[in-house]
Amino acid sequence: MNNLGIVLAVAGAVLAALLAGIGSAKGVGLVGEAAAGVVSVDPSKFSKVLILELLPGTQGLYGLLTAILLLSRVGIIGGTAAELTAAQGWMFFAASLPMAIVGLISGIVQGRTAAAGVGITAKKPDHNGKGIIMAAMVETYAILALLISILLIYNIAI
Repeated sequence: MNNLGIVLAVAGAVLAALLAGIGSAKGVGLVGEAAAGVVSVDPSKFSKVLILELLPGTQGLYGLLTAILLLSRVGIIGGTAAELTAAQGWMFFAASLPMAIVGLISGIVQGRTAAAGVGITAKKPDHNGKGIIMAAMVETYAILALLISILLIYNIAI
């Protein structure tokens, strides 16, 4: 099992991209459903609801970024794969978990919040910014998870 370390690191990268991507897909889908109803009644509101629909998509991007940085750090991308011990592999795996878990949950929750913002936009279009701010508050936690994952990835000794 001398490849266990690198296998664990790659598994962590996969989880970061996969779970955050699922969160974003679910969140964007929730908002898209709400936005489609609004736009079918009033097509002029498309640009306002589009902003709300884009917000939950960022978690997937953050998960992808985490995966790329981790894979780059261990040499899978752009180099020769490092010989990692099992302990190092577990550390890289653990470093991906903040983004993986928070990305999954916050993508879905941000989608629900943004869908509620679509409801605001439907009834009071000039209050659209309030819905955006509410959804952006959820984004804060995805950004914090991304930050901790990056800090961990770059501070594991190889």
